[in-house]
Amino acid sequence: MILFNITVIIDDSINDEWVSWINEHFISEAMATDLIVSNRLLKVLDSPNEGITYCLQFVLDDIGSYKSFQENKYAALMEKHTVKFNNKFVSFSTLMEFID
Repeated sequence: MILFNITVIIDDSINDEWVSWINEHFISEAMATDLIVSNRLLKVLDSPNEGITYCLQFVLDDIGSYKSFQENKYAALMEKHTVKFNNKFVSFSTLMEFID
């Protein structure tokens, strides 16, 4: 199993709009690919950063599913995200493998 984590630090002023959009658009479109087993949206409580930090996590069966998601959906989703929230966020992603 693979965990694809996207950490997003957003400006306080867009919090409600961002959470709504992520749930209604980003997550729903990602899940519609049938490549993702489950997802989770978490809010970081003790972030040292300015703004509000969230972690969006997608669990996938294997590295092939991850690569397919990356090639066929992720770039388009991030482009929509960037257009919608331009200059109001920073993000980075991490790819992890479950050990047990």
